[in-house]
Amino acid sequence: MDRRSFLKFQISLAAFAPMMGEAFAQSAYPTQNVTLVVPFTPGGSTDILARLLGQKLGEALGKAFVIENRAGAGGAVASTAVSRATPDGHTLIMGHIGTLGVNPSLYPNLGYDPVKGFAHLTMLASVHNVLVVHPTLPVKNVAELVAYAKANPGKLNYCSGGNGSAAHIAMAAFMVTTGTQMTHVPYRGTAPAVQDLLANVVQLTMTGAPAVLPHVEAGTLRALGISSPKRVPAMKDIPTIAEQGYPGFEADQWYGILAPVGTPKPIVDRLNAEIRKAMTDPDIVTALARDGADVWVTTPEEFRDFIAKEIPRWAEVVNAAKIKIE
Repeated sequence: MDRRSFLKFQISLAAFAPMMGEAFAQSAYPTQNVTLVVPFTPGGSTDILARLLGQKLGEALGKAFVIENRAGAGGAVASTAVSRATPDGHTLIMGHIGTLGVNPSLYPNLGYDPVKGFAHLTMLASVHNVLVVHPTLPVKNVAELVAYAKANPGKLNYCSGGNGSAAHIAMAAFMVTTGTQMTHVPYRGTAPAVQDLLANVVQLTMTGAPAVLPHVEAGTLRALGISSPKRVPAMKDIPTIAEQGYPGFEADQWYGILAPVGTPKPIVDRLNAEIRKAMTDPDIVTALARDGADVWVTTPEEFRDFIAKEIPRWAEVVNAAKIKIE
């Protein structure tokens, strides 16, 4: 090989090297177990969905997807940590309406940027919030609840999984819309909040269907309405809040998967493809439908753009409700 031919070979090899590296990154991934962080305590909608998905991804990719519950500051603690983790696809996080759409308006010194601070993989699902009350509360629909709350301002206590959680913000939106005043009682997670609601320590909440629907079916909680714009087949007997005199009301939760910014594109693309495939699995589709949730997968770009639109939307609710996180 003469000198000119050798130089051409080197140039061709150099041009081909990045493609070889990308192909290797995709084919070799994952090289170890993957940590899927849930930014809340076990038992809530986010945790339930993460465990379903993690099992399917582990089966597909040949490595365990280990669920790590890391609660604190409305999910901000976990989200900050994951945004700064090594961007190799082995640390992921369950994104959520609270951590991605609401927290920027609640925490002035948020340690992460929901739009620029992550590699967005895909949306996963929308989960319908259900407005539920303890059966001893003498109300059977939204109109009766609003009338009772206005006659007893501040006396009704509603629970949530914490300050800034989806339930907190959904109830804030409800109170702004209906002109009512109720007292927020935050807990460290959805599960303990629901337990106190069952014990009548607090009187109501509006949270994800998976956490409360079994209790509605058992008769230990009463459902007054759902936060979706239209009725849901799995809960066809529960009217929407919108149809009960508040057209346009919508406060559903949504979820998605993210990785640290800088995660190689081949890994992002592979995870997107595998998650999309997992979300069509009959076990997941059936479980979500049973719990009144809808599969909702997207491209990484669609997920990022959706978050960018949600932030100002929920900022209006936070400002109108004068929510402050101390």
